[in-house]
Amino acid sequence: MLDRFRRLFEAPSPTTVMSASPEARNLAVAALLFHAAALDGEIDQAEERVIGSLLAKRFELSAGDLISLLDDARKAEEDANQILRFTQQIKDGSSHEERAALLEMLWEVVFADGEEHAFEANLMRRVAGLIYVTDQESGSARLRVRARLGLI
Repeated sequence: MLDRFRRLFEAPSPTTVMSASPEARNLAVAALLFHAAALDGEIDQAEERVIGSLLAKRFELSAGDLISLLDDARKAEEDANQILRFTQQIKDGSSHEERAALLEMLWEVVFADGEEHAFEANLMRRVAGLIYVTDQESGSARLRVRARLGLI
């Protein structure tokens, strides 16, 4: 029994293995985008279009790969009871610049319906902290997105 317990600490954890995978990181990003879209009660077509466009551009995906990622991300987000596993994979598998770019992607999803809801703003603060991006950087990304969408 002691040997089995010891092996748990010696073997690489599934989280460590997954965080090294670019596919797992991409799935975590996509699932987090769906989570942001769902916070206001529903994911509408505008939010889905924004998510698809952001992911296709960011990860240079073919149409088939994009559809597969979107389907997997929806399922991962629905099955998740917290965002920590997504943010941990993103933090561990991305540079600071990539993490800051993710916040800008998230803000685009938040503003896809033209509004910022309280739950969405709270999510953005939590995600920024969990992926080690400052509130100032998140605020700057928010302002860039609002300006780009003509919301200022």
